[in-house]
Amino acid sequence: MAGMMLKGETIHSMLPMDIPWWQFDHALFFGFVYIVVCVLGVGLALAVFRSWRDAGR
Repeated sequence: MAGMMLKGETIHSMLPMDIPWWQFDHALFFGFVYIVVCVLGVGLALAVFRSWRDAGR
């Protein structure tokens, strides 16, 4: 079922649990994907906040 925690699990993680992170190519690819998504999110948030600030003047 979706949303169910595993036995002994205390927190939910953004990382998929079935990816073999110990393999270099998987770690490199998904690490790069997460970095790109985070940079795009920060850039979008800055653009929104700056537009709100400029609209308030």
